[in-house]
Amino acid sequence: MTSPQNDPAPPPPQGHTHAHTHSHGPAAPVSRHLRKVIAAVLIPFATAVVVGLIAFWPGGVPDHERTGVGFDRQTQDGKVVQVVKVDCADVNAAQVPPTGDTSTPSGREAVNEQEGECAKATVEVTSGDDKGRRFVEVVQPDAPRQLKKGQGVVVAYAPDAPRDLQYSVIDVNRKIPMALLAGIFALAVVLVGRMRGVMALVALAVSFAVLTLFILPAILQGSNPLVVAVIGASAIMLAALYMCHGVTARTSVAVIGTLVSLLLIGLLGSLFIGWAGLSGNTDDNTGLIKGLYPDIDMSGLLLAGIIIGSLGVLDDVTVTQTSAVWELHQADPEMGWKGLYRAGIRIGRDHIASVVNTLVLAYAGAALPLLLLFSIAQSSVGTVANSELVAEEIVRTLVGSIGLVASVPVTTVLAALVVSADRTGPGGAQAATAAPARTGRGRRRKKG
Repeated sequence: MTSPQNDPAPPPPQGHTHAHTHSHGPAAPVSRHLRKVIAAVLIPFATAVVVGLIAFWPGGVPDHERTGVGFDRQTQDGKVVQVVKVDCADVNAAQVPPTGDTSTPSGREAVNEQEGECAKATVEVTSGDDKGRRFVEVVQPDAPRQLKKGQGVVVAYAPDAPRDLQYSVIDVNRKIPMALLAGIFALAVVLVGRMRGVMALVALAVSFAVLTLFILPAILQGSNPLVVAVIGASAIMLAALYMCHGVTARTSVAVIGTLVSLLLIGLLGSLFIGWAGLSGNTDDNTGLIKGLYPDIDMSGLLLAGIIIGSLGVLDDVTVTQTSAVWELHQADPEMGWKGLYRAGIRIGRDHIASVVNTLVLAYAGAALPLLLLFSIAQSSVGTVANSELVAEEIVRTLVGSIGLVASVPVTTVLAALVVSADRTGPGGAQAATAAPARTGRGRRRKKG
């Protein structure tokens, strides 16, 4: 008798308010019993992470004697103050092979460099003890990096070399454009995400701090890379998810789903790295690390990289799936956990397809120069896949993808069980939010 009197005006605002609140605001609170269950899982886990951070805290990067090779060189800032074009033959930039054979790529390159026009650049050191010192850098015409007046550069310092050869240009100084791009990124995140965007940036800073202050130094100190990666990734996960999405049951379910998926990735990665005989020492950089720190477990370092690399995408998948299940429940509070799971997994299948494709293409893009070399050599697919360089990327991609795929049903079923079990909990907010939804559907059916 009373509902017809309320039909003309109240229902639309109530329906709108209900949808708006749960789509963009915090999730409806769950019962005290469920909060206790979730806390019983997460508090010991968070405590273990804190204990692990304390136990494995490195206290800084260990000292070593610089080799002067690759990234292990002393560097300073510099600036190109003058560039003069000269004949390459006058500065002895290259020599034609003694046999005069120009049929090889090296022979043709030497001829071109000797007959071409080189750039003779005067570079001034702008930082360090030798600030103001100048040296000459000869740039050959076929060099991939050409210098121009006023350009900022990075120079390497070799103290044991003759004075005229102590400094050399090794790269371009990109600090200003990189800082500007970072500023544009931060501004875009804050403008679009507002407070959520600010918290996302804070979480990003925390993640970077854990990586640079804990994970990397601890590995260099000789700690097990897998243990360090698990502790560090767990700390990053807890900080990022709770900072960005709030301390709620919904976020807690996403944390548990992410943790289960990380454990699966760790187990699969350990199994297949050992089975495939991957050493983790495949290029000059990893070789240099092994040479400087012989006690580092390079295969463990590879596994640690897989875990950390998968974490960012896992966060996205688990949070999205949990939010989807929560919103499905708010839309139909009568739906049981099986119905919630079936509806959530349909959403998850689309997510799986896009995320796996993204991950594979990201790794393929990073390895594109290597793939081009194999293509030039006309190697078969089997030969390419069997080489350790490519096999390492295949294991990294597939293990991470399996973890991502598994995270969808795991997180969806956890969220469905939690949110549906809460229906039978002590009344409160859950019952209050469910009643208007049922009444609204009844009224809409009458109107239809």
